[in-house]
Amino acid sequence: MAGIKDVARRAGVSVGTVSNVINRPGSVSPETRGRVQAAIDELGYVRSESARQLRAGSSRIVALLVLDMGNPFFVDVARGAERAARKAGLGVMVCNSDQNAAEEADYLALFAEQRVAGVLVTPADPTGRSLEAFARHSIPFVLVDRVASGAASCAVSVDDVQGGALAVRHLVAAGHRSIAYVSGPPELRQIQDRREGALTALADAGLPAEALVEIATHRLDVAAGRDAGARLVGLSPRPTAVFCANDLLALGVLQSLYAAGVKVPQDMAIVGYDDIEFAAAAAVPLTSVRQPAALMGRMAAELLLEESGHIGDGEHLHRNVLLQPELVVRASSVLPR
Repeated sequence: MAGIKDVARRAGVSVGTVSNVINRPGSVSPETRGRVQAAIDELGYVRSESARQLRAGSSRIVALLVLDMGNPFFVDVARGAERAARKAGLGVMVCNSDQNAAEEADYLALFAEQRVAGVLVTPADPTGRSLEAFARHSIPFVLVDRVASGAASCAVSVDDVQGGALAVRHLVAAGHRSIAYVSGPPELRQIQDRREGALTALADAGLPAEALVEIATHRLDVAAGRDAGARLVGLSPRPTAVFCANDLLALGVLQSLYAAGVKVPQDMAIVGYDDIEFAAAAAVPLTSVRQPAALMGRMAAELLLEESGHIGDGEHLHRNVLLQPELVVRASSVLPR
């Protein structure tokens, strides 16, 4: 691989001039700049980013650590973050904690070693210990899809209490008085908040908390939804509606109900959460609570870039941004006329 000395030799200039062409092109005459660029193109020279990082003390990469890249919701979050980072001249490295606290800790340690420009993270560790350890490296980070409990970082999230309330209010208005909640891992704050919202909606309607039948799962994917759906079918008495903590769970539940001959929404209504692209394309189009995923990713990245000094005027205050969800009603929860 050609090095900077090879470029200098081919162009007949010093190594410092080549460096100026790459980093401060305005300081070099157009004629010399053209000669150096021709040598770069001819030799296929690519500058060493690792060497630049050693000199600068940080990289031009933002890390995004999410719970599950198999979930299209996080793909949309990543798209939003990438747009903001690219606009500032940075790239985004996407990593997957697989909803595992140990994986999260390993990745955060790797990010510290690589001196990334900053980290966007949806925490998997409910104790927060891995982020506390990471904070000692003085690398900025922003929580995504999670409210910050203190003033140590920024956060961008959706009002999941309101989202859970929207889902269950809709089902109660449709006449349902026994509603299952397929919840996902109970230690995740999003799951807790959506359950709180569901209970609030029941209380507002004068219904007891027992009207919400919780079916916990260890994962937030389609396979976990299928398992939950099989358990739901076996309940007696069986709830007449189900609210799922995300759309992947809801799609799995829908598959199990279909296999058992349970008609949706005639025998059981379904509401999901996230409003991923596949929700509208399901065999029975899925009612879902929409989160503005791409907006969440973009705003989180902008806060991170502001804190790291890549955008803005140097002034930065940590803040929690709370976005609002929206209920999108489709055939899975509304009886056909």
